[in-house]
Order: sequence, then C-alpha cells, then structure tokens
Amino acid sequence: MELMKNNKGVFGSEEASLVVDKLKETFLSGKTMSYEWRLSQLKGLMKILDHHEPDIIKALYSDLSKPPTETIAYEISTVRSSIEFAMKELKRWMEPEKVKNTILSFPSSVKIIHEPLGVVLVISAWNFPFYLSLEPVIGAISAGNAVVLKPSEISPSTSSLLAELFLKYMDTSAIEVVEGGIPQTSALLEQKWDKILFTGNENVGRIVMTAGVKHLTPVILELGGKCPAFVDSNINLKVAIRRIIAGKWTMNNGQACICVDYVITTKDFAPKLIDALKSELEIFFGKNPMESEDLSRIVNLNHFRRIKRLLDDDKLSGKIVHGGQSDESKLKMAPTIILLDVTDQKEALVMKEEIFGPLLPIIQVESIEKGFEMMKFKEKPLAAYLFTNDNKLKDEFVEKVSAGGLLINDVALHVAHPYLPFGGVGKSGFGAYHGKFSFECFSHKKGVLSRSFAGDTTARYPPYTPGKLRMLKALLSGRIFTIIRALLGI
Repeated sequence: MELMKNNKGVFGSEEASLVVDKLKETFLSGKTMSYEWRLSQLKGLMKILDHHEPDIIKALYSDLSKPPTETIAYEISTVRSSIEFAMKELKRWMEPEKVKNTILSFPSSVKIIHEPLGVVLVISAWNFPFYLSLEPVIGAISAGNAVVLKPSEISPSTSSLLAELFLKYMDTSAIEVVEGGIPQTSALLEQKWDKILFTGNENVGRIVMTAGVKHLTPVILELGGKCPAFVDSNINLKVAIRRIIAGKWTMNNGQACICVDYVITTKDFAPKLIDALKSELEIFFGKNPMESEDLSRIVNLNHFRRIKRLLDDDKLSGKIVHGGQSDESKLKMAPTIILLDVTDQKEALVMKEEIFGPLLPIIQVESIEKGFEMMKFKEKPLAAYLFTNDNKLKDEFVEKVSAGGLLINDVALHVAHPYLPFGGVGKSGFGAYHGKFSFECFSHKKGVLSRSFAGDTTARYPPYTPGKLRMLKALLSGRIFTIIRALLGI
C-alpha cells in the first residue's frame, strides 16, 4: 500500500490506527469468514507467483545478491507448496472438530470450532524476505483473519514489490502491506492486535513481546539461535559434507536462522571432516569463492562489520583453517572454517552470539555424547542436526538435545515438511506454524457443548444429601459410565 502520512509526512500512530480500524471493520462485517473469500485470497497469492517470478528473482538479487536458483528453491517454490497445501486442505481445516463425550455431560454433542482471531500483524525478516512474509500470511488468511504485513526495510526491493503486488492481487480492505522502518513498526506495535507473529532477532523480539503485553496480545516469536550440527565419524562423508555446505553457505551464505551455526565433532575425526569440507567447497564455489556468483553477499554494511568483528577476534588467532577473505566494498565474504577446542568455544566471540554469516566454527570434543552434554548448558536453538549411521546415537540425540526441531542426516529440510510444526523453544522463540499449524496459530479453538433437556440428575442440586454426594462422586470419577458400558456390553 502507499503509506498514509500525517501533515509532517510521517506514518505515525494515528495512521496506523486508521489502518487497523479499516481492517477491523472488514473483519467484523464477516467478509473474511467464508471459505470462498479465503480461497480467493490464496489464489491471489498464487497469481503473484505465476505472473511475477522474474520480478521476485530480481528483487531478491537486488537485496541480497541471492542466486536465482536459491530464490526459486527456497523462496518461490516453498511458498507455492504452502499455498497449494492450504488450498487442498482448507475445507477440512475449517470443519468443526469432533470431540468424545463423557457421562458427565451425556446426552450432548461436543465439538471444537476454529474461529479466526481478528486483525493480525505479521512482521517478517530480511534474509528470506519473500518466504518469511508470505508463509505466515498464508496461515492468517486460511484462518479467516484480516492481516497487516510489515516486510523488513533491510530488504527494500522485496518490500516494495510485495506492497505493489498485494495492491494488485489481494483484497486490500482486509489485507495490507505497510512499508517502512523503525518508526512505522513502532507505530504499528502501539495498536491493539489480535495476534502478532514476528520473525527476527532476540532484541527486537523483546520489544515486540513488550508491545503485546500492553494489550494482552498473544505473540509468536521466531528468533533463531546458534544451531549446532553434530557430526559422527560413522557417516557417508561426501553426502554429509554436501548437505552441511547446503545448510550453511547455500542458504544466504549463512544468513539464515536455521543454518548450521557451528559443528561439533570428535578430535580424531575433525581433520578428515575439514579436508572434506575444503575439497567440496572448492567444487561448489571454485578456487576463489569471492568471485562466485553462487554465494549471496552480506545484506548490508552493518552486518558485514558485525561478522568481521567476530572474525577479527584475537581468540581466533591461528585457528582459521580455511577462507577468511572479505571485501567490504562488495559486502562479500568467503566461506570460512574455524577450528576450536572446548576451551576456545567458551571464550571466542564467534561462539557467544548467533553468527548469521559464512563463518563455521568446528568444536572438537572427546565424543559426540560429550557434545550432547554440552547442550545442557547452552540456550536452546531453533534447530539441531545430527549426522550419523549409529541408531543408538540417534536415539540419544532425540532424548538429550532440546531444540525447536531436530533433523538427522540433513539440514533445514524439516522446515519444508507441511505436517511438522516449525518454531523455537526458550530463547529461540515460542509458538509454531507451517501447514495446519499456521491455520491453528491464527485461530481460536472454541469449544462448543450442546445438551438436551434429557438426562438431568437431582444429584447436582440442593438440598445436598450423602446419597447425592455419592452419586456426584461416581459421576465425576466416571465409574457410572464404566458400569453402564459393562451392563450394555460395550
């Protein structure tokens, strides 16, 4: 949308309030409730993909130098799959959910209705600016809500394109894009929403959470974190290495919340692992990766300098075993491998914050099991990965490592699975979406119990007697239901 502005040319609280009021009016009219409206808006999103793929590729290249193949694979195709899945399942999701009855309410019918929450706010991130904008919007629309999408100002070309295309293909009486930076986001957060979904970093997550508290607005936070990959020696090394590289450097050159932040492997296996990484990286990106067109650039100068500060830490002296090249003028940085031991990882800056870039520390431990134990003392990540053929190790990984999601013998693939929830735990966020979980996270599960006038019992009414008390206890414990079932042979 073209931003409404006050007489000072600023989109402020008053303008944000007008946007919310307009969408609230549409929602209260009942327009967004019907299956037909929801389906029409999902089809509108699909038209954006069908008619504007070149524009999307161009915008993401402008914002991130993202290779077209990555844009198609990780942004356009994933959104398309989500829309197709929602269109296929929408009627089923909207149907009342049947619930078992109990003797306490017998005879009656019981069901759960999925009711849209109202007007919701989606604040998306810059690293996958198309996917992270549309994925939650698909769920919000499917659930029958009115939606405001606030794309990231750090990816301005994608933000502008989304605003233009929503204006053309979506029902703007119920779905709007608000562009801008911190002032616009702050103005939006001052409003009363029925739900907020935010994707970004921990610091801004706290601001969003605080804004939600003011109005008791439920909030979903997707915050990322330092995602580990445990690499055992009992693996198919070539396949494992290719998947690790794909889950680190071919995902925005490490600028992804679910990419491998660091590797944990044994001291004995680390040299072999590093040699394999070096060899495969050369195959993927050539002898001079700084010239590769298959590596995204760092998004902006601030992020470049933040990552460079991690790389220039004195604690890393002599520990960079591959890469390390960078060019500030081009915002380019090469895939870089850093070899650390357990003591180093407690002191190095690169292990104290989420890297969100092309640096890959490898932590050497005595055993993979020791690596699992280390996780007890770290913040819970958004994702954790294990590469092994050892079934016992797999079981121990699932039992002992707490993360938003786990994946064995691959990286990031679980995010694309429509039947799995995607979300964090602890500081990596809370709340989950994707597939039906997106529909549910923007819905209220409204329980409905409908009784007839039959089956009334005097035991619940005064005057209370010992006999009535015994009857109530039996009813509440379910023993009467058990006796009746036994007598009827059911």
